[in-house]
Amino acid sequence: MNEDRIKGQWKQLQGKLKSRWGKLTDDDLKTTEGDAEYLVGKLQERYGIARDEALKQLKDFDADAR
Repeated sequence: MNEDRIKGQWKQLQGKLKSRWGKLTDDDLKTTEGDAEYLVGKLQERYGIARDEALKQLKDFDADAR
């Protein structure tokens, strides 16, 4: 996911992220503030998935969100 795109559209993306990954808390999203690496780490933590899988899911989400 393009880091600049995340930061530029962060407010709009938060709702979509929460809808897609319900285990992410509001605090997770507030702390993330568009930092893709932090978001990948939170996906790993909340869902118990590998970093590569978290990145893949985030890239797929980005493609769908366009």
